[in-house]
This record gives sequence, C-alpha cells and structure tokens, in this order.
Amino acid sequence: MELIFHFFALKVRCYYISMSRRPVNPARRIGDGGSIPFVGAVQAKARSSPVLSVALVLLGTILLVCYAFSGSGGVSSKGAVIKLDGGVSCTFEVQRAIPILKKAYGGSMHKVLHVGPETCSVVSKLLKEEETEAWGVEPYDLEDVDANCKSLVNKGIVRAADIKFPLPYRAKSFSLVIVSDALDYLSPKYLNRTLPELARVSADGVIIFSGYPGQQRAKVAELSKFGRPAKLRSSSWWIRFFVQTSLEENESASKKFEQTASKRSYKSECQVFHLKSYH
Repeated sequence: MELIFHFFALKVRCYYISMSRRPVNPARRIGDGGSIPFVGAVQAKARSSPVLSVALVLLGTILLVCYAFSGSGGVSSKGAVIKLDGGVSCTFEVQRAIPILKKAYGGSMHKVLHVGPETCSVVSKLLKEEETEAWGVEPYDLEDVDANCKSLVNKGIVRAADIKFPLPYRAKSFSLVIVSDALDYLSPKYLNRTLPELARVSADGVIIFSGYPGQQRAKVAELSKFGRPAKLRSSSWWIRFFVQTSLEENESASKKFEQTASKRSYKSECQVFHLKSYH
C-alpha cells in the first residue's frame, strides 16, 4: 500500500511541474473584435481543474486499495480463507455439515472422534454443540498451532498420531468417527490398515469426507506435510474398496443425511460416505 501512495505522489508532483511549465495561450478572438463568450469562466475552471483531477485520482486510489484489502484480508473464518485460496477443504466441509450430521445420527453424535488435518477447528466446533463430547487426531503434526489448539492438546482432547498404524484407543471408544482430508493421502496399502482401525474404535459408524476426482485441493504444503500429493478417487473406487475391507454402507444414516441436506439446501463439496462399524 505504501508503494502505491509513493507512486501516485510522484505522479502528482510531475503533473504540477508540467502544468507550471505549460504556456498559457491568449484567448482566441472571433472576427474583428468579438471574443468567445464566458472566456473568463472557462479559464477559471481550467486553472482549478488540476487540483480537482488530483483529488479524484487520490480518492479513487484510496477506494481501490481499501477494496483490495477487504477482499484479501477481511475474512475471519479460517475455512473461508481456505476457499479463497482456490481449493476445497473437506475439514471445513465437516464443520458446515455438523447440523446435518446431528439430525441424521441423533444420539450417536454424543461422543465423536475427528481424524484429519486442522482437527482442532472441528473439535472446537463440536464441543460447542449441546450434549456432545469430542476428541481429535491430527495425522501429521501439531506445530505452529494457536492458543486454543494448544489448550486442547494439553487437556488430552487432541493428539498427533500416525494413522497408518493402530490408533491409541480401545474398541468402540467413540460413538462416531469422522475423517476428512486424511485418507486421500494414503495408498491402498495403508488404507487396508487405517479403515479397519477407524471402524474398530467406533460404535455407531464411520463418516468419510473425501475430495472428488479432478477437484483442486486447498493450498497447503502437501509434499512437505503429507509426504505425497492427494489421490482423489471416484465413488465407485471407494465402494469397491469398502467391500474389499468388509465395510458396509450405513444406508439408514445415509438416507437421513441426504433428506436433511435437501431440506436445508445443503450441498457438500466433498464426497460423503456413511459406513457401519465392525460388530
């Protein structure tokens, strides 16, 4: 912003210099002695027009800078910032879907485990819901987190854990397990281990939020943080994989979710799969 104002100040200065050096032409006459009507008024306006022009330029510059600033930094929601970065975050989509999930799952939403990046944001949102306890697993790291997230970690509500290995929980520790933006970075080799683990620690189901093929993901340091770019798979691929790992679709919950979403005009930007837990 400072560079913009310096630029326009220089332009104004140059404008005044050029105006001061410009010769003033005498008023042209018509015929033998008749002058152009209102010449004096026109000349007065011409003398005042540079100041008016400069003022308008400065005003326009200020308005443009304010508009650009509000467009780039005026969003308070972290999820909305992710949207502005040009990609889709399924973790943000989980937060949008919480009211729909509560309607579809009812009492099963009382003890929830979220697994995925930025899990602190989801856990914080869930803890604000009535009669809901929540925990979170960050699959990669918990560095450079805010004070709220540090508090959740210190309380043991959120922890970092490599989801390619067994989760540090007993069987059926949670009523529901919600996972987002995590499975897309795992190869089938590790998915064969992770999906059964998610089903093992849940009692009433597993909900998966996954990106669509060809979808642009939110801008993150994927290679440094996740070790590999996301592999966005089709719904048919996922369904075949669920069958291979003996995971069944929770048809009842899926139907309730779709009905509630339709009534509330909610459309997820991620694929949502509802699976039964192992019994």
